[in-house]
Amino acid sequence: MAERIEGWARAMLERQGVFGTLATVAADGSPFQAVVWYLVRGDTVVVNSRLGRIWPTNLLRDSRGSLVVEDGYEWVGVRGRATAVTDQATAQADIAEMARRYHAAEPDEAERLVRGFERQERISFVIHVDRVTEHPA
Repeated sequence: MAERIEGWARAMLERQGVFGTLATVAADGSPFQAVVWYLVRGDTVVVNSRLGRIWPTNLLRDSRGSLVVEDGYEWVGVRGRATAVTDQATAQADIAEMARRYHAAEPDEAERLVRGFERQERISFVIHVDRVTEHPA
């Protein structure tokens, strides 16, 4: 059952410049973690990658994922199942939005990154949140 992202957890996830650590299930069943950019959309979290990397390959095989966002001793975690978005227009729009969010103070750098991403085959994943765990300071 989907859980809403509300209050302090939403505020924490929407902080500018905070990265997420995404955990996926590797082929051998072990955990695999990667630091990622992300977006909050409603009560879902969107992540994006170039195809062929380990964590997207893991999510394509096993949709379970967990994302933790921390700022010192404050952190929030979301856990759920990811749905792949392979449409290139959508995946490119997602990574462009992320580049502009994470480089808001450097718009020229954001656009340079966007141009580089346009040459890549991208994939987005929408994480449908089953569980939110909060740890405010």
